Amino acid sequence: MTLNLTPNIPDPDGFYDALLAAHEGLEKEQSDAFNARLILVLCNHIGDRDVLRQALEAAKAP
Repeated sequence: MTLNLTPNIPDPDGFYDALLAAHEGLEKEQSDAFNARLILVLCNHIGDRDVLRQALEAAKAP
């Protein structure tokens, strides 16, 4: 499987609003912890080690 970097989220603005709302009221440390948990949940959902490696490489790119 190959990492999909093409926009793929229906209603991306609505999702972004929900993501921001999830961070509302959190201190920086709590927000960082939330992000870490969210990343791990999504990585678990993907499950494919090669796709996750591709995502790590893509995230390193400036």
